[in-house]
Amino acid sequence: MLLATVLALTAAVLHAGWNLFAKRSEDPFLALWGQFLIAGAASAVLLVATGGVPAAAWVFAGISGCVHIVYLIALGWAYAHGDFSLAYPIARGGGALLAAIGGIVLLGDDLKWLSIAAIVVVVAGMALLAAGAARAEVWAALIVAATIGAYTLSDSHAAREYGDNYIFATQAASGLMLLLAGLTMGRGRDLVAFLSTAWKRTTVAAAMTILAYGLVLIAVQHAPVGYVAALRESSVLIAVFVGARYLGEGRGRARMIAAGLIVGGLVLLVISR
Repeated sequence: MLLATVLALTAAVLHAGWNLFAKRSEDPFLALWGQFLIAGAASAVLLVATGGVPAAAWVFAGISGCVHIVYLIALGWAYAHGDFSLAYPIARGGGALLAAIGGIVLLGDDLKWLSIAAIVVVVAGMALLAAGAARAEVWAALIVAATIGAYTLSDSHAAREYGDNYIFATQAASGLMLLLAGLTMGRGRDLVAFLSTAWKRTTVAAAMTILAYGLVLIAVQHAPVGYVAALRESSVLIAVFVGARYLGEGRGRARMIAAGLIVGGLVLLVISR
């Protein structure tokens, strides 16, 4: 359990970092697409180098890749039109709640009532962050949350079934699916132009993407999905702080109070285990 905790918290820091990169880009969709494309290409190479995965694993990787198309489009819109300290917490909090419920119903995770109560407290704190927000911003973040819950469940099951190499398979599949989606949207030239000036930052973000999600998939092999997903949401503390302090977003005090509630829920979650 200690290993899963450390991995989840490290993933939280990395995850907030690459999301901040996307938020600060002129076109968040292009930033996200670029980093997932690079991450997918690198993962394909690593997958070959490490021996690959069974054919059955590609079914789950394909599902994850398809879900990531909706995830990327919705997240890009949310960052382009809303606050970082709003969109990120709602998306991550909703995703954690859905992953926890799905882990209990579909994957047989045995969470004690105190763990469930802790997850509810965490999500309540994140909901408080969204108070007074525009409806469109909230809906975009909720769509992202739904996709997070979906791919977390699919990938968690596959990681438990097929091992650590699945990390590279799901990243490679997502990169391919997103490439096809971006080209279909007619944004290929825009991506090339973006990468010509921001390829270094995008490559760093891609590396953070692989490492952050890889640590999570390893963690869920040692702890319930709901526990890992909720603990990883400590990244919202970073998002709220950065949004209020460095991005000049409003309602800083209220959102920091909500973030304090999130911390309390996370502490309760750890104690419950």
